[in-house]
Amino acid sequence: MAATKILVIEDDRTLLDVLGYNLRNEGYEVYVAGDGVTAVEMARKENPDLVILDIMLPELDGFEVCRILRKDMTIPILMLTAKVEETDKIVGLEIGANDYMTKPFSFRELMARIKALLRRSNISRADDMTAIERTSPTANAGNLKIDFNRYQVFIDDKPLNISHREFDLLAFLMRNRGQVFTRDQLLEKVWGYDYAGDTRTVDVHVRWLRKKIEDDPANPRWLVTVRGVGYKFLE
Repeated sequence: MAATKILVIEDDRTLLDVLGYNLRNEGYEVYVAGDGVTAVEMARKENPDLVILDIMLPELDGFEVCRILRKDMTIPILMLTAKVEETDKIVGLEIGANDYMTKPFSFRELMARIKALLRRSNISRADDMTAIERTSPTANAGNLKIDFNRYQVFIDDKPLNISHREFDLLAFLMRNRGQVFTRDQLLEKVWGYDYAGDTRTVDVHVRWLRKKIEDDPANPRWLVTVRGVGYKFLE
């Protein structure tokens, strides 16, 4: 079995070397990058299983790197930062990061987070394959069409510019039409990890989706709010 690939993106050379050394000792195949531009190029070339991403980077900062990677990949992204502001954490999670650690941190805790993210990612991928196998490769709702295998969404047969996370959320809700899910359930099922912080990231992605799939986002026809509970896709 091929070794799990981890890409570490960090501009602090000492920390980069320490992380690379310790992760290799744990049996991972490690790639490193010290700036955002190199990081994006390496991620596309090596297709890692997990990314450890610092926010403060030269060329492109970690937020922008995360946005770019999320357009192409669904792999777990663990963000690192010396900042402690709550807004940084929320922004990171809303643009697609799966977890967040503030420096300084212990390597033991980092390893625990990495293993949890990889485990949940593998479970999520297995669940996705099972769902695809037991459902039609496409689904329709009015002029909205989703192609599960091609990872595309169409309105009036025109493809939408949609992020991987938005697709995952829409696909999950359409596969479970009529069923109401709380925000915590959606974070667990769609984001693929146990989220312990603010659930506003779900609301943000729902709002983005409505702008793309609803004729009137303020009065949605398909992706509706169940007051006091959560969201559902109408049957």
